Amino acid sequence: MTKQQRLILVIAILASFVTFLDGSVVGVALPSIGKQLGGGLLTQQWVNDAYLITLGTLILAAGSLSDIFGRKKILVVGLYGFLVASILCAISPTSEILIFARALQGVAGALLVPSSLALIISHFSGKAQAKAIGSWTAWTGIAFVVGPLIGGLMVDLASWRLVFAINIIPIAAALIMLRLLHIPTETTDRKRVDVIGIILGVVALGGIVYALIEQGHYGWQNPLVYGSFLLGIVALLRFLVHEHQTAQPMLPLELFQTRNFSVGNLATFFIYAALSLQGFLLVIFLQQTAHYSAVAAGLTMIPITIIMFLLSPRFGALAGVYGPRLFMGIGPIVAGCGALLMLRVGLPAQYLTELLPGIILFGLGLSMTVAPLTSAILGSIKSTQAGIGSAVNNAVSRIAGLIAVAAIGIFIGTSVSLDGFHIGIAICGGLLILGGVISALGIVNQPKGKV
Repeated sequence: MTKQQRLILVIAILASFVTFLDGSVVGVALPSIGKQLGGGLLTQQWVNDAYLITLGTLILAAGSLSDIFGRKKILVVGLYGFLVASILCAISPTSEILIFARALQGVAGALLVPSSLALIISHFSGKAQAKAIGSWTAWTGIAFVVGPLIGGLMVDLASWRLVFAINIIPIAAALIMLRLLHIPTETTDRKRVDVIGIILGVVALGGIVYALIEQGHYGWQNPLVYGSFLLGIVALLRFLVHEHQTAQPMLPLELFQTRNFSVGNLATFFIYAALSLQGFLLVIFLQQTAHYSAVAAGLTMIPITIIMFLLSPRFGALAGVYGPRLFMGIGPIVAGCGALLMLRVGLPAQYLTELLPGIILFGLGLSMTVAPLTSAILGSIKSTQAGIGSAVNNAVSRIAGLIAVAAIGIFIGTSVSLDGFHIGIAICGGLLILGGVISALGIVNQPKGKV
């Protein structure tokens, strides 16, 4: 790995790290936020969901912009935007301003993830690309898993405001390193922004996600809920027609004619639905039902962080040698078995004997999966489409998590009781195993010399 490549990898990791971190860190801070700013459960949910909605709905548009204007330029804009939004979150005097700032964070975060990963795809190839993606996925996965621990420490030792203020450090480091990075602007031949596609995509995803979140509050019979859902479906259909007909689409539909891209994104949906749902269930169950502290609940996930840090780059490199199919098939099934092993949990919840074995197995399976999954999807398309390809994959993972968390109330009710946790964790295990089966049957290894 050259010095330039090392710099690119560190920048990409830092830029994505804050995005994934802020998707999970706020969860344990919500009770403290609600206590200080008021607004009850509804405010807490929107502090969490405002970020996810704007991130999920704009990430496709951001991937397209990355390909048109260049990865470095979009990264700089995204980092400054995330910095300003994080400071606004940290100093928010009211819940309304905090929710608005969280939405802005999501907008900036949407710019960071596809452009950072596309930067890697554009400057690494072959086995080096697979290993670099392994490092990227390891750190972004760590950010997602370690978020509850960082949030718990900030809340218990200082204030929930530090949960957002801490973003200043990695963002400043990334901006300094970007000034040292001298690369030519790599863009696609098309220069026109697909404005209609962006608007339709935002309305489609925003309407569907809003309905899924709010149906828990108002029910499907509420006109706002079913109206938003229908609007989202109509916009989605119109979006697909528009993208097929326009000369320069935001989302080139021919991407899905590539087998690994389409199968990999289908597997991503089930795998990341399970990952998001398990993180949500475990943190809530341990705090509200098992009566763990915020810090203790966050600490339970540390083994996953360690395993991913140590093994994800290795599995990424192995996928570059042997192809991703084996790891994408076995990894989710191993992780699913780890989830099912947590069905042994009772009350009081014994960490060492009831939780830890399943968490370790889950972390091992996740480490086997994430880097080969990303390599298989993005290694199957042109490097000039890496921005939109990354955006599609990240949008799929975010929307999958949103749908899974929004829909879990149908199965477990309004609280994560012991029985509810068992039902939810069984669903997680099933989703992971299904993702592994889809990968094993559908993914094909590329010829040697490709990822």
